[in-house]
Amino acid sequence: MGDAIRADAAPAPVGRYPHARRAGGLLFLSGIGPRDPASDRVPGNTLDAAGRLVGHDIVAQTHAVFANVRAVLEASAACWEDLIDVTVYLTDMAGDFAAYNRVWAEYFPDVETAPCRTTLGIDALPTPIAIELKCVATLHPKEGR
Repeated sequence: MGDAIRADAAPAPVGRYPHARRAGGLLFLSGIGPRDPASDRVPGNTLDAAGRLVGHDIVAQTHAVFANVRAVLEASAACWEDLIDVTVYLTDMAGDFAAYNRVWAEYFPDVETAPCRTTLGIDALPTPIAIELKCVATLHPKEGR
């Protein structure tokens, strides 16, 4: 079935699944969100006095989710440049796409080497986050990897 990966530097999965799994020459990442690995808090979320979510900062969450993806890649002996396909889930496509797309361009400035990408607008995610990524990366047999 492939080797399961647990990344200590990434937030714990919210369900019973690994962070990633190696299969052949590919690495499949489970859905990765922007939660802070140390505190389990979601960066950029605004809560009211009762603790209910009333707003979010997609830029902060996009930077955080990219950091978490990078942590899983590194725990899997892969790197950022090994990403080949990314599915992005946004809970507010109309309000967040432009800002998220600007952050994406910071991390992937060259369209020729950027991974393929699909972005979907969805109603909700399992925790109060505004973005989640599902990624596939290649694994290259390299010295030290």
